[in-house]
Amino acid sequence: IFDGTTLGKIEVVGKDAAEFLERIYVNPFAKLAAGRCRYGVMLNEAGFIVDDGVIGRLAFDRFHVTTTTGGAAHVLATMEDYRQTEWPDLDVTLTSVTEQWAVIAVQGPNARHAIMPLVDNLPLDSAAFPHMAVTQTRVCGIPARLFRVSFTGEAGYEINVPADYGRAVWEQVYPYVQAMGGCA
Repeated sequence: IFDGTTLGKIEVVGKDAAEFLERIYVNPFAKLAAGRCRYGVMLNEAGFIVDDGVIGRLAFDRFHVTTTTGGAAHVLATMEDYRQTEWPDLDVTLTSVTEQWAVIAVQGPNARHAIMPLVDNLPLDSAAFPHMAVTQTRVCGIPARLFRVSFTGEAGYEINVPADYGRAVWEQVYPYVQAMGGCA
């Protein structure tokens, strides 16, 4: 278990949101289904990587973009610059939501079993909620965006809850992770 709250988070919303992301990142997003995630890589004009992160499609016209902690302001500024100067005809809005979401990452072979009792009405098995999936649900009774992603090679989940509930949810998740053998 670790605190991923400092990761940058940007909402990209509008009928042209997928087109906009395809112009900003090297990855395709137009055919990404709602409820799925894709790793995104952002290059500068010289072709060097400037940021990366997981991008979840919450709806046809809404994406949750995760950036590196130190790169969040730069990524948003770059996106806004291109939106205003290069592609003003695209119907897209950008909003920094970094401060609005606390993120609790649970990784490891028992991650699913650790959080399963805390997630409302959502089967977490691989068939129902596969790797690189995202959904809006409730965790510990709190509205949440739950991502099935991993940076460790093991099963992993990122629980995004409104920031004001971050500590309370952490304190409920932690004993379950501990009971599964995590948290040395």
